[in-house]
Amino acid sequence: MRITLLALILIPLMAASPARAVLHITRDHGGYVEEYKAKYARIRDSHERVIIDGICNSACTLVFGIVPLNKICVTPRASVGFHQAYYDKAFTFGIKVTSAEGTSDLMSYYPDTVKDWIRRNGGLTTEMKKIKNGAELWKIVDPCPEEW
Repeated sequence: MRITLLALILIPLMAASPARAVLHITRDHGGYVEEYKAKYARIRDSHERVIIDGICNSACTLVFGIVPLNKICVTPRASVGFHQAYYDKAFTFGIKVTSAEGTSDLMSYYPDTVKDWIRRNGGLTTEMKKIKNGAELWKIVDPCPEEW
């Protein structure tokens, strides 16, 4: 009797919970590229959704090349920023030293829509190039539907 009662309570609760987790990006300024590659590969492999609901700069933008675009959406607060890869300043005495190899690696992950935007805007440079939510960003990724 107790098992049946417990099952009657737990089954509706499990059915009401979401089937997949969601990564909610709100303030991500980037970091180590290899860490982002691993993180986004795990998200891709677990079929999680990604909502960009704020800043997604630098290595964070690898999400566009690793997680399927149909699993990513942007809210009105979304902003993404791209720049050349550079070495960890801890190893360059605080000086920003760009990495041609790292930049090439970043570009190899991006889908054509991202590469096209970067080319149209002068290529990757040391300066951050941002896209705020709107028509330009929607050429890369869809706005979030209300149910996300």
